[in-house]
Amino acid sequence: MRCQAGLANQRKTTIFATMSEFLSDDEIERYARHIVLPEIGGPGQQALKRARVLVIGAGGLGAPVLLYLSAAGIGTLGIADDDRVSLSNLQRQVIHSSDMIGEEKTESARAAIARLNPHVTCRLFHTRLTADNAANMLSGFDLVIDGSDNFDTRYLAADAAEQAQIPLVSGAVGRFDGSLTVLKPYETADDGSLLPGYRDIFPQKPPPGLVPSCAEAGILGAATGVVGTLMAMEAIKLATGTGEPLIGRLLLYDALSARFDTINYRRRETPR
Repeated sequence: MRCQAGLANQRKTTIFATMSEFLSDDEIERYARHIVLPEIGGPGQQALKRARVLVIGAGGLGAPVLLYLSAAGIGTLGIADDDRVSLSNLQRQVIHSSDMIGEEKTESARAAIARLNPHVTCRLFHTRLTADNAANMLSGFDLVIDGSDNFDTRYLAADAAEQAQIPLVSGAVGRFDGSLTVLKPYETADDGSLLPGYRDIFPQKPPPGLVPSCAEAGILGAATGVVGTLMAMEAIKLATGTGEPLIGRLLLYDALSARFDTINYRRRETPR
């Protein structure tokens, strides 16, 4: 009888777990254009609902990432940013609006997501990613998207995601161009070798002051939209198991020539 009771409890737990993944009538209608895609379908949409994605930065790249992932039905979005909305942000950070100037970017982003899709749960981190909080911040998430605007955070995000064995979508923009890639350096390729990490593309940070900031060099707002949307696309592919993510490939975008190029890269033989 004890064994039967245990099986009954197990079945009950399984039933409740499955029910939590079901799509409501509202969600089925909302995501109908996804569900009719054979590559996504109902199972893929349920996978998106289960997904927990941490987005580092609610600025130029994070704005389109957050909008498209919330529209796509990602169940839980973490938003990490320690800044507040300013007037100069609005030229490219399209998740924020004029009436939110002075508010925390995390709160502004959550308000916009709530208006767009009430089915998305947001977890806010009104702080900068640091070596002390990285492990706790990443805990509980299945995927990290780095849309930060500085090299210290990019390297730290890459190290933290690798240590936690969580996929990382990393992107960057400057003036009229941008780049992005997907990192899973804790997994192996078909030949048994480890997949490359961030330092296999960029071994060292550039010296301070070598690369000007957006405020110094300027940036075309729409360029952040292109790269950020591509980052959201990679996240959706990873969450649903659809297509071929940009693992071992760095996608380059040149807005002025309307050109995309891809650079293949591998793990370095020398220690990173």
